[in-house]
Amino acid sequence: MSRLEELINELCPDGVEFVQLGEVLTYEQPTRYIVHETKYDNNFDIPVLTAGQTFILGYTNEENGIYQSSPEQPVIIFDDFTTSFHWVDFDFKVKSSAIKMLKVKDNSISLLRYLYYAMKSIKYVPADHSRQWIEKYSKFHIPLPPLPVQREIVRILDNFTELTAELTAELTAELTARKKQYEYYRDLLLTFDDDRPVKWMAIEDVFDIRNGYTPSKNEPLFWENGKIPWFRMEDIRENGRILSDSIQHITPQAVKGKLFPAYSIILATSATIGEHALLLIDALANQRFTFFNRKTKYIDKLDMKYFYYYCFILDEWCKNNTTLGNFLSVDISKLKRFKFPLPSLKEQERIVAILDRFDALCNDLTSGLPAEIEARRKQYEYYRDKLLTFKEAKA
Repeated sequence: MSRLEELINELCPDGVEFVQLGEVLTYEQPTRYIVHETKYDNNFDIPVLTAGQTFILGYTNEENGIYQSSPEQPVIIFDDFTTSFHWVDFDFKVKSSAIKMLKVKDNSISLLRYLYYAMKSIKYVPADHSRQWIEKYSKFHIPLPPLPVQREIVRILDNFTELTAELTAELTAELTARKKQYEYYRDLLLTFDDDRPVKWMAIEDVFDIRNGYTPSKNEPLFWENGKIPWFRMEDIRENGRILSDSIQHITPQAVKGKLFPAYSIILATSATIGEHALLLIDALANQRFTFFNRKTKYIDKLDMKYFYYYCFILDEWCKNNTTLGNFLSVDISKLKRFKFPLPSLKEQERIVAILDRFDALCNDLTSGLPAEIEARRKQYEYYRDKLLTFKEAKA
């Protein structure tokens, strides 16, 4: 019998109490800790944090409004819109007013590290862009076993987390090398010169081009029970660049004109410039994206998977051809005149077949290195969730 099993049998054989997160965690607003100057420099001392995947945005030399944190007094930073969060045990400032700092209310009944792991087991994705902590997230229930049980779970998960991180780092390093190789061959295959003559076409001659838009959030009729895919940058971040469905959907009443047909490309031309995806279904997207759909006479001349791969080159061009207005955006007039190589359909298909194999090796979660990394992640999550599964004690 393991030490954890012994503790459970001794201290909570009949189950444990379940509590709302808001009962055991208190929060602080970030106002006094928000960075003022965003010209970061790695030579500065204080990290500027976000609760998203990037975590450390950069470093600042600001001396005021620093949140004091340490291994002895850690904190959880929580994004009030996305619900993503991080464990922090060093001094920092934050970038966004959306961040909340979470700390334990009573150390005599709960450990912050245990609550952090318990939050990791919560399966929840916000459906709208609204504040989440007070109204929703803080009301989620978690099991709260006695402190000795919490400590043992933390000890086990800390060790397992460290081991998993080491193994994942090795696989990730190998995957990074493979991706660099893939990018090299992709650019090589998509580069044409005198030895590989090809016809060059302006984008506006090949594609119908249209901007995306966001239906009014104040009109429930546009959103409730929607079935039409409506894409945002979050779709690419969460589900990759070849998309068959969206996270959010709209209703027919929200549609202006026609949907863009399946096998359109969406390209981010403002905000997060230089990201693209191939859509496999009829759909719309928000105003950050520009749609590209083949004109009728090019349906049999252009393989959209070929253009999808060429868009990695176009992404970089977009980043270097922007205009300054109310916000940074791609110069659309230049984009329409941008010329890309259009080899024979047979050559396009050959290039696509080669790049598909490279792409599967680097990105397919069902095979190769990504599959092994994903298997490690799922194994870790399964083990963590199993440790945090308790019978609820009867009142």
